[in-house]
Amino acid sequence: MRTKLTLPVVAIAAVAGLMLTGCVDNSTPTTPGGSSSDTPSVGVDEAAVALLPDNIKQAGKLIIGIDPTYPPNESKDDAGNPVGWDVELANAMAAKLGLTPEYQIASFDKIIPSIKGGTFDVGVSSFTDNVEREASVDFVNYFVAGVMWAQPIDGNVDPANACGLTVSVQATTYEETDELPAASQACTDAGKAPITILKFDKQDDATLAITDGRADAMSADTPITLYAISKLSDKIKAAGESFEDAPYGIAVAKGSPLVKAIQAALQSMVDDGSYKAILDKWGVADGGISTITINAAGNS
Repeated sequence: MRTKLTLPVVAIAAVAGLMLTGCVDNSTPTTPGGSSSDTPSVGVDEAAVALLPDNIKQAGKLIIGIDPTYPPNESKDDAGNPVGWDVELANAMAAKLGLTPEYQIASFDKIIPSIKGGTFDVGVSSFTDNVEREASVDFVNYFVAGVMWAQPIDGNVDPANACGLTVSVQATTYEETDELPAASQACTDAGKAPITILKFDKQDDATLAITDGRADAMSADTPITLYAISKLSDKIKAAGESFEDAPYGIAVAKGSPLVKAIQAALQSMVDDGSYKAILDKWGVADGGISTITINAAGNS
């Protein structure tokens, strides 16, 4: 998950309680997603607006830091504009708050520092909420994702027995910083060969590494892996099931009243059905939650 998700493992039982019931081309996806005109319109929620800090209410806009290199969550269209289900949720959330979203593209590792420094109001970029990150920012939790591996179409990889393999990842994701180092350490502790972590700046490149033989497998968030498989079904397939479920969160400055406003806006979307409509449109409704929470990792 992106740390970009950083995804320290939240207790699976706690995460399960949140759930309602997932790349090669970094341009506008055609399936799933449809056209932007399919996105449900939402109205202003005055109760949520009342919770906004005065400076943001007066500015009339929400400055959103994003790293659009993680399709289908967030990527770019042909004109370079951010698109994806994460983007559509953020657009609808801003509409609930009576604000205009203004996206600022940044590398993932610069988003939280920019929030802390006051350059961005929020970060929307598939952040996995974990206790370490909660020391720097607050998270409004809106989705649950797991880790899922992919492999070449003729592969036979078991993520639980990957010692000695080369696994591609996007740099600074949970998979690169947490999941694979821990798995590799378990290998060496058992006297086996370590996992070679092959990291790339862009998820597309991590995916391509398993199609050209540089990597035995790829690890990414479940929606990202499933999307990659849908785009390259003749070349790659899943390796095992999703595991290590954890919450995504919108990052907000620590202690800011904006946290409560965003929580209220997203909960209003859950209640009126626009939240689920967006997730359904993109085929990721399995990760939807019924109650929008704050700092779920620290509260689990």
